[in-house]
Amino acid sequence: MPRYTPEQLAMRNASVWTYLQILLAPVQFFIFLTGVLLNTLYANHIGNIDFIWISLAILFKTLFFAILFITGMFFEKEIFGHWVYSKEFFWEDVGSTIAGFFHILYFVLSWMGTSENTLVLAGYIAYLSYIVNAIQYLVRIYLEKRNEKKLIIQGQL
Repeated sequence: MPRYTPEQLAMRNASVWTYLQILLAPVQFFIFLTGVLLNTLYANHIGNIDFIWISLAILFKTLFFAILFITGMFFEKEIFGHWVYSKEFFWEDVGSTIAGFFHILYFVLSWMGTSENTLVLAGYIAYLSYIVNAIQYLVRIYLEKRNEKKLIIQGQL
């Protein structure tokens, strides 16, 4: 079953929120890669990286994650009439909620005085939750595009 009706698809393609997501997602991915690199260098004692860079990397990653989640909420409201957890984006929203939890958990653990080694591990878990969520989202987009092409060929779109 397609995620979008033809009317919703037209709204999606015309939405400013779609374009913001397209612009911000690669920035978030670059921040993700930078954070993973910094975590890995720090964990393996390569270079002279201060721990503050680990926290700053995950802070920026968390901020961009939040911005993308919020713009996604506006997108869902505009297209589907729900701020979050619309049936069309339910699993993406669940995945984002879980990933957001692990990103915020890093800062809770930091505030609690957790060791740097544990925080590096928490950072890896946050980054892993992001990548799992991103993969399931990309798979869904791929399947969606494949379905849209079928509908175009059949003359239904």
